[in-house]
Amino acid sequence: MALARSHFPMHFLLTNDDGVYAPGLAAMCAALRQIGEVTVVAPATEQSGVGHSITFLTPLMAKEVFVEPIGRVWAVEGSPADCVKLALAELCETPPHMVVSGINGGLNVGVNVLYSGTVAGATEGALNDLPSLAVSLEYEERPEFDAAAAKAVRLIEQLLDQGAWREHLLYNLNFSTRSLTSDQPVQVTSMGVIKWPAMFEGRRDPKGRRYFWATGNPPQEPPNSGTDQEVVRQGGCSLTPLVIDRTRQDLLGKMKAWRLA
Repeated sequence: MALARSHFPMHFLLTNDDGVYAPGLAAMCAALRQIGEVTVVAPATEQSGVGHSITFLTPLMAKEVFVEPIGRVWAVEGSPADCVKLALAELCETPPHMVVSGINGGLNVGVNVLYSGTVAGATEGALNDLPSLAVSLEYEERPEFDAAAAKAVRLIEQLLDQGAWREHLLYNLNFSTRSLTSDQPVQVTSMGVIKWPAMFEGRRDPKGRRYFWATGNPPQEPPNSGTDQEVVRQGGCSLTPLVIDRTRQDLLGKMKAWRLA
C-alpha cells in the first residue's frame, strides 16, 4: 500500500509486546490519535522476547477490556504476531492503513531485532502488505514515553512526505533517552550484527533445583560502524529499514550448480 498525506485521517492498528497495560502503548495511542483513528490489539500479558512466535496448537483467546487512559482495547492471550494476525482477520472493523508496534520499554537494536516481539508485531503487518513501524525507547526508571510518542508521530508524517512506504514496508525506530531532548536529526542506520555472549549465572532454589539467569553486557559496535547500536549508544535516534526475506540471493546461482544427493 502506497501511503501519502492524503490518507489523513488514518486508521492505525497499534500493538506491542509489553502488554495492554503498558504505559508505552498508552502514550503511542494518544499521539497517533492526533492524526487518525487507532485500533488497539495487544497481548494480555507481557510477551517480551517471544520473537515472531504464533499460537496454533491451542485456542487464541481475546476479549475487550477497558484500559485507562486508552479506553476499550482488545487483549489477546498470545504474541504480538498473534495480535496483528487476529486483528486483521477478525477484530478490526475497517482495514487499517498502517501497523505501529510499541512503544517498547527498552531498545530493539542489533541482534535483539531477532528476538523482539515489538519488531515481530510490525513485521507481521508488513507480511500482510501494510506499512509498518516498530518503536522502542531506551530503558530507564522513568521513561518519557509521551515525548517519544510525539517524536514518533512527527517522524511518521515526515516519512509519509518522503514516500517512505511506497517501495518498502518495514522500519525499526529506536530512541535513546538523550535523543528526546536533542535537536539532532534521526539517523538512518544498518542493523548491528555482533552477537550477544551466551552467558548465564547458575543458582539453586530453596529445594536445591538448578536455575539460570542470563547475564552479559550488550556487544559494542566499533566506532563509525553506522549501526543502530552505535547511534543510540551515542545518544541518537536510529531508523532502520528491515527486510523479511532472509535468502542470500547472491549464493543461489552458485548453490544451484552443486551436486547434492
